[in-house]
Amino acid sequence: MQKKQIDDIIKDIQIASLERQADRNAFIEQFRIKYLGRKGIVSELFEQFKTVPSEEKREMGQALNMLKTTVINKIEEFKNSIEETEQQAGAIDLTMPTDYSTVGSRHVLSVVMNEIIDIFSRIGFTVAESVEIEDDWHLFSALNFPHDHPARDMQDTFFVEKEEGKQEVALRTHTSSVQVRVMEHNKPPIRIIAPGRVFRNEAISARAHCIFHQVEALYVDKKVSFADLKQTLLYFAKEMFGEQTQIRLRPSYFPFTEPSAEMDISCNICGGKGCNICKGTGWLEILGCGMVDPNVLEACGIDSKEYSGFALGMGVERMAMLKYQIRDLRLYFENDLRFLRQFDALV
Repeated sequence: MQKKQIDDIIKDIQIASLERQADRNAFIEQFRIKYLGRKGIVSELFEQFKTVPSEEKREMGQALNMLKTTVINKIEEFKNSIEETEQQAGAIDLTMPTDYSTVGSRHVLSVVMNEIIDIFSRIGFTVAESVEIEDDWHLFSALNFPHDHPARDMQDTFFVEKEEGKQEVALRTHTSSVQVRVMEHNKPPIRIIAPGRVFRNEAISARAHCIFHQVEALYVDKKVSFADLKQTLLYFAKEMFGEQTQIRLRPSYFPFTEPSAEMDISCNICGGKGCNICKGTGWLEILGCGMVDPNVLEACGIDSKEYSGFALGMGVERMAMLKYQIRDLRLYFENDLRFLRQFDALV
């Protein structure tokens, strides 16, 4: 018998646990018999103690007493653990009805935004994100906004810093600023989609809010044409609203694209026949688009004589309104469970 042998047994006892034991009381009894029974480990070691040399008896005797104390304390620990568990179980009224807590789900805006991202990712667009507080250069100047453009006025923009002689800083009014940052730091070909939250100083109503979400797309490469833009828009509309969806483009104006257009889709409620949703026209406006203005490319360090590109942008709230016939935009932000639970089945 050696002291190291006793120390190893003590370590095994200390790490013993009731976890994963199906019958804890039976385990404790087996544990007791194994160590303290008439033919147990402790009894056998005490029997061997008789043969220990006299000069080692004191050290070995102390080790054996420590072993026996450790076993007794471990058994007591096991019993206390079982009693504590039983007391906790006794505090639970098993006759009470089960709490069928509802499982959470994604917000309808998250569902729609993810669907848009997924559609564009299938044709090679990757997600790009950036900050929500932007400087004047990335928010306006690089996007060809004139200094007297209405979007720079206080009634449209939440300015964080606006001092004479300093660059203005504001909550971004569109995710076009993400496009600028990507073009500044990457060489064409560029094919990105920029989803995110934007802010505008507008009165809150059923059709407007000071906070909303946008998804913008940008494609810059050699020989990109308006035909590429149109085909991309047609693909998106059919994937988002169904194969029967048709599109039309109307001339428009945006400072950062030339030529620019508004895109309408055939009303998915009436099939283009005319209803109160499309105001009898058979068409619904969903996004703005156009070819990237050469001034924007040059401002971002891209040679507009070698490269061209298109950009498009849409409101996620608008998409969700059309897809699920939601009449009041304020419902998205009020956290009314009666409204949100209508979309629990969406993924």
